[in-house]
Formats: sequence, C-alpha cells, structure tokens
Amino acid sequence: MRRPSPLPPASRATSAVETESASEGNARAVGGRDTSDVVDPSPGSGAAVEPSSGLGSAIGPLPTGPGGPAPAAAGGATHDADRPIAPVIPLTSPITVARRPGLAAAIGADAPADQSPEEDPSPVGLRAVWRAARARRKALRAEVRRFTVRQRRRRAAWLGGAASVVVLVLATLGAAYSPLFAVESIRVVGASQVDAGTVEDALGSQVGTPLPLVDESAVKAALVAFPLVESYSLEARPPHELVVRIVERTPVGLIKTAAGYTLVDAAGVVLSTTPAPVPGMPLLTITGGTRSPAFEAAGQVMRSLPSAIRTQVTAVAASTPDDVTLTLGGTNTKVVWGSAEDSALKAIVLQSTMAARPPAGVSVYDVSSPRAVVVS
Repeated sequence: MRRPSPLPPASRATSAVETESASEGNARAVGGRDTSDVVDPSPGSGAAVEPSSGLGSAIGPLPTGPGGPAPAAAGGATHDADRPIAPVIPLTSPITVARRPGLAAAIGADAPADQSPEEDPSPVGLRAVWRAARARRKALRAEVRRFTVRQRRRRAAWLGGAASVVVLVLATLGAAYSPLFAVESIRVVGASQVDAGTVEDALGSQVGTPLPLVDESAVKAALVAFPLVESYSLEARPPHELVVRIVERTPVGLIKTAAGYTLVDAAGVVLSTTPAPVPGMPLLTITGGTRSPAFEAAGQVMRSLPSAIRTQVTAVAASTPDDVTLTLGGTNTKVVWGSAEDSALKAIVLQSTMAARPPAGVSVYDVSSPRAVVVS
C-alpha cells in the first residue's frame, strides 16, 4: 500500500504577505476607508498576493486545494492586477448633525483644523416677518368668511329689516310733527244744548298746530267755560282735521233761588240761571239742597226715566233718599218712586203700566215695589 505524500510547506514570504494584507484589510474595514493598494511581491518569491480590499480582508485568504496551496503561475502578478476589486461596504453610515446658528460660534474653536463649522443662515428681516404675518391673517380671514357666509347673510337680512323699520318710524314721526299735518279745521260732535260754532271759536288757538302737538290742557281750559259740557275727547284725523267729541250734562230740573231759577244736573252743577222757569224742566223741591242725599237720589231717578216719561214730569219732591215722588203734568198724577234702588226696573214697570192704564184715569202710580205695582 502506498502512502500519501505530505503537502509542501508554504513559503515564508507568501505567509508574511498574506498576514500583512489581512491585518491591513481589517484595519481599513474597521476605519471605514476604501483603498485599492496592492502589495507587489518580489518577482522571485513566486507567491500570489490577494488584493487588499475591505471585502477580501474581511473574508480572509483564499482556501487551499486538496493538494496544498496552488502554486503561483508564471504570470501570477499580472493576473492578480487585472482582477476587479470588490467595492468596500462601510459598516456604519455617516451621520450628519444639524447645528443651530448660535451653536456654531461656540463649537467653532473646538472643531478640528480640517473640518470647518457650518455657516449661519442669512438673518430674516422684519419686513419678511411682517409679510408672512399679513399673509397668514388674510388667509385666516378668507377661511372665516367662507365658513360664515350663511350667518353673515342672515345678519345682513336682520340688520336691513331693522334699519328699514327705524327709517320708516323716523320718517313718520318727522312728517307727523311737521307742518304737513297741522290743524286746519276743528269739528265739534255731540253738541245739542251748546252752540257748536261757539265751541269751535273757543278752540281756534289750536289751528296751525301739528296734530300730535295739540295742547290738551289748553282745550280743557277752553271747554271749562261751557257748563253744559260734562266730558270731551279729542280725535285727530290726518292730515288737517281735529274732531272734538263732547258729552253734555243732562239737566234734571230747576231750583228756585233768590236770583231766579237755576238749572242743575244730577251732580248739582249749575248750568244756567234765568229769571223765569225754563220750559220743559221740572221744579225740584229737595230738603237739604243740592248737597243732600235726597237730591242725589232724585237725580238718579230722573236720569233713569225714559225720555217719553221724563218730558211729562213737572215736579220732583224728596225729603229723604227713600221717598222720591214725581208729578206728571196735565193730569197732576203722582208717581210714588221710593228709593233710587232698582230704578231701571221701576222705569220699565211704570212705562208698561202707563201704557195699560193712561194717567188720565189714574191719580197714583206706586212703583216703590216694582213686583207689586199699585194703581189707584
């Protein structure tokens, strides 16, 4: 049996070159530098040298074949030089540190001589800041307008309506208080015992006054001179007419005095005084005068009578509030009224009784109890 022959030992030059190449490649790979330097062995060494690249150094020397390391060919140096060199892959990526403008001056002195600090950016002027703020405000206003269109339209509608109402009111007030609506004519309504022309002449001072500015106190002072006027009201009829509605006092009878015959109403107000009795007015005989309760009761009774019966009354007598008695002229028929209570009912009962039995055949109508009338 044949023994295998031992592998020939590698030359010292080849081992030394490979060891130096591996160490140098590892150092360069750790430093992150790319180099393509190739150690050119001496021509007589006869050993092939691998290129000193980062990838080759990291991988290490090529393995030997089963028969030992491959012998270097005659053109080994030329073959290794033509072989392409693999790119170096750095183990770490370069990190860029952004520096603030104020920090450059602080670290400028500590920077290495071969590394210059980053230059500061150009300063921003006030005009540029103002323009940027103005543009931002304009954009904000545009967004606000876009999202508040409906609200602004509704507000504009309300403001327009309110402004129209205000203008209309101001125009109306201005026209009303101007000479365009001044009083040019006065008309008296409701006067039967008072001369309407006399009342209009008394109110002539209001002619030319704007209707809203008619002086009611002056009108009252003018109407006080007419005792027959119990109350009044003013009515403005644009553009130029003033209507005065008066309510006259209702005279209830005559009271004989030293000055003659005084015409009074139910409140005892003196309407007129004449030396002779006024036709159609009854003569009042009241105990206690016009301020007594008996006169007050007699006045209420006279005002509750229908006009058809009141015109027939020629005398009224009362000593107390409960014994009012009327006298019908022509037949001298007495009407016992009693108190002023239920005067409206008593007036209706008396009118129906007189229609059933005329005063010509009756001497007394007793209606003091309206539900039990006594005729005699």
